[in-house]
Amino acid sequence: MPLNKEPLIKLTQVTQQFTSNESEVTILNQLDLSMYDGEFVSVVGPSGCGKSTLLNLIAGFLMPTSGSIKMRHQLITSPDKTRGVVFQSPTLYPWLSVEQNIAYGPKRQKLPINEINEKVKLLVEQVGLIGSEKKYPFELSGGMKQRVSIARAMVNEPELLLMDEPFSALDAITRRNMQGLLRSLWKENHQSIFMITHDIEEALKLSTRVLVFPKNKPGELKEYPFNFTEKIAQDSTYEPDTDEVFQQNKLLLLNDIM
Repeated sequence: MPLNKEPLIKLTQVTQQFTSNESEVTILNQLDLSMYDGEFVSVVGPSGCGKSTLLNLIAGFLMPTSGSIKMRHQLITSPDKTRGVVFQSPTLYPWLSVEQNIAYGPKRQKLPINEINEKVKLLVEQVGLIGSEKKYPFELSGGMKQRVSIARAMVNEPELLLMDEPFSALDAITRRNMQGLLRSLWKENHQSIFMITHDIEEALKLSTRVLVFPKNKPGELKEYPFNFTEKIAQDSTYEPDTDEVFQQNKLLLLNDIM
């Protein structure tokens, strides 16, 4: 990354500790991290390594024990609309339809109704929900619910989309389709995305950078600047599962985590 390019997100010496059985447990240890506009960054690691804690800090749901987290030079002290969040389990309002769920945020901001309708219409098309606008959450499959969650997170036009294992509860076919959707949104909208996942293949296939919590260095991050997603997006005949380089890098990640 060019030295003169300003980071979208910058973590400086971030430490996060929690109290467990009257003792301090360090989850993140003096972490430094920069993320730039247009990047798709994935974080992988074993359960309990600090992946979700890191996302919650960037989202503003948690405050670090020490260190600083900034977005465009401004300290992050609480959640705001510049950062949209998609969770593992869709958090939709069951009494609202698909289009009403997507429109909820803009309506709270009292945006003009015509502007809201245009935003909702565009996102319904982008995430593949045309024909389901009037349906309620109980009528939707797991994949469709996550499509609504992504649209609802993006309707406020966040500078950064945060995703906490968004596809882990989906079946293999639906997960693959959702990965394709996410890659398209990143590619076409130039959306900056920060994703937590336990799926190494998912991280490799989607990300421009992969960050790993190594098993032998608790609370620290190791970076792999992979970019298979560009190749997948540009070449419809490319199959990463038969690419020797892809498989070698997958093994590198596995060795760091397992």
